[in-house]
Amino acid sequence: MTEPKRTDDEELAAALKRIHGVDVPVAKLLAHEMRPANVERVSSDRGRLDLPDSPERPLFPGPPTPVVRYVLDVDGFVQALESALNVEVAGYSMRLNDYGQTIRTLDYNWAKEPKDGGEGWTPDVRMHVASLSKQMTAIAMTRTLDRAGVPYDAKIIDFLPAYWSKGPNVDEITFANLMTHTSGLDYGVSSSASDFEFMKAQIAAGTTHLGQYWYQNMNFGLCRVLLATVNENIPVDFSLPPLFGLNWFNDLVWDFITLSVYQLYVADEVFAPSGVHGPTLTHEPADALAYSFPVSVPGWNSGNLTTMAGGAGWHMAVDEVLAVMGTFRRSGTIMSTAQAQSMLDAGFGVDWTASTPMGTYYAKNGMWDDSAGQMEQAVLFYLPDEMELVLLVNSPVGPRGEFLYSLVANAFTSNIVAVSPINA
Repeated sequence: MTEPKRTDDEELAAALKRIHGVDVPVAKLLAHEMRPANVERVSSDRGRLDLPDSPERPLFPGPPTPVVRYVLDVDGFVQALESALNVEVAGYSMRLNDYGQTIRTLDYNWAKEPKDGGEGWTPDVRMHVASLSKQMTAIAMTRTLDRAGVPYDAKIIDFLPAYWSKGPNVDEITFANLMTHTSGLDYGVSSSASDFEFMKAQIAAGTTHLGQYWYQNMNFGLCRVLLATVNENIPVDFSLPPLFGLNWFNDLVWDFITLSVYQLYVADEVFAPSGVHGPTLTHEPADALAYSFPVSVPGWNSGNLTTMAGGAGWHMAVDEVLAVMGTFRRSGTIMSTAQAQSMLDAGFGVDWTASTPMGTYYAKNGMWDDSAGQMEQAVLFYLPDEMELVLLVNSPVGPRGEFLYSLVANAFTSNIVAVSPINA
């Protein structure tokens, strides 16, 4: 007996049964846009490439004198930040925590100017945190690898979509390479791109600079693809029947699935244990707008950044970022405290690791702007003595655009003071 011919929809539904852990509404899948216009004319931060003359470590000539204890002059630190930021930006929100408890908060001016509806800054106001999203992705990817028993130095090639072409040296790229921007992919090109088709093309091109630092959003965009394959939400060899023809439809399905898995995983395994609910990859009406400085035109809504997931995209509040940082670092609910420290020491999802007399800090900078200079930027610091800081700013800093990481790092290190010798 001849099996009746199935319709296209039936073929698609049958193929999608191999997907686990995420719903795939066909109508939503077919409406998915892989490269929306709002991500094509923007620029983002470049990690350590934004500050090429600054040493990564140490900032000081050597270890502190053993008998002397160093502490942070908190008031001096906060005053330095106020002096550097007030009247120099459209607005900002900063919070400094110590063991998860707030010790200082600064809120200045407008998250949305009165002409744009009027909303003052508070630590509860969400903004696109740009590349701070990489820290969320690093936590998710590290947790996934730990749970799956996959070493950080494992090669990614066995977890990439099988139908992708693999160029030179792709078989040598590791997960650690991606999370430290040393994959060498698209080396020498200053690009903010990270959409699915772009990443697929760069894997096909391969790399001749493996192991060399070159900051690219796509390193963490690839992590959102790998998150779904390592967790076995989508088989590596998944592809649609020949009935559907060109690879672009495979691309559409893979993009939709991996974006869906990434959002669910981060929400369930990173945000929820931290008591955080509600961050999105889209711009909601209450979110802060981006401005130029001095402010002269209406604020900019950077739009739906879902296709940038992994390297950018999350819209979060200061308190939400801090909650994730503290939970990740100390609670043991996302991963063990030893694994969390190992992740930071390995430099996954951070830009700078710097030694100070107080101890080591780890920092991540983020920036996203349009061609008119309207900017949203953010920075997070895991500071010594179990302190954490998050700062969101919705414009450049001053007419010259001072670098946010440098501003905070200098304010911090300038306010480290020695106290009485321990055994004096």
